[in-house]
Amino acid sequence: MTQFDRAELAAFLRRRRARVQPADVGLEAGQRRRTPGLRRQEVAQLAGMSVDYYIRLEQGRGPRPSRQMLAAISRALRLSHDEGAYLHHLAGEAPGPPPGPARDVRPGVLHLLDRLDDTPAIVCDAKYDVLAWNSMAAALIGDFSALPPGERNVIWRFFTDPDARGRHDADGARRFARESVADLRAASARYPGDSGVRRLVARLLAASPEFRGLWAEQDVQVRRSAHKRLRHPVVGWLDLDCEALHDPDRDQWVVLYTAPPGTPSHEALRLLKVVGTQDLATRG
Repeated sequence: MTQFDRAELAAFLRRRRARVQPADVGLEAGQRRRTPGLRRQEVAQLAGMSVDYYIRLEQGRGPRPSRQMLAAISRALRLSHDEGAYLHHLAGEAPGPPPGPARDVRPGVLHLLDRLDDTPAIVCDAKYDVLAWNSMAAALIGDFSALPPGERNVIWRFFTDPDARGRHDADGARRFARESVADLRAASARYPGDSGVRRLVARLLAASPEFRGLWAEQDVQVRRSAHKRLRHPVVGWLDLDCEALHDPDRDQWVVLYTAPPGTPSHEALRLLKVVGTQDLATRG
């Protein structure tokens, strides 16, 4: 346990309280409000603590708050993950793990996917749920919009759908199986309280003997960029570089599938753009 910085914690609480507007937390502003942001009584009510206790914290004379109390204050003041971690450190407490993988994709990343009209690209969270994709990715990997949201997971499809696995060559399939399970184990440690990660692991353990065997080996490896050989039913085999770009704020990965210009795979991607567009137009 580290040092409890009462003065800095008190100043931090006062400043963050002044930044939260009543409407942000579902409260009426009222005509007689003179305090910028929330009142101390309102923060105490939202955090489920006594007003006197919260006032003493803001005055730098309160006792060391517990982890549960710090979490309640973080929610009441709408602190970001980084701000909540800072609050814990000021109180001499190590912050807990993040609640779970973020599912909202930054608008700038979505705009990037739309602009990449000749490059397959997807966005995955830490447990390989596909959160966003462009038309080229739908043409290369499959149309995720045709799947229920709960089935849009790369690892689940690989271990349970023979067609998805059959898009890899034999060496690539073995490599992806091992690396994806090791990456999922790392994610399960980062998000020990997330029900989505636990549910995915439980489903895979029940559905796939191969997954059970790899999971039991307890290998750990975070996702890296890789080279893949993928088969498309129309344009054939493609040798692709899979660049995995990490968004650390959301723990999401933007995966780009590219081929060097002038190679047969690059020409196949150009053909796939036409084939994919025609296919989408037919289904639309």
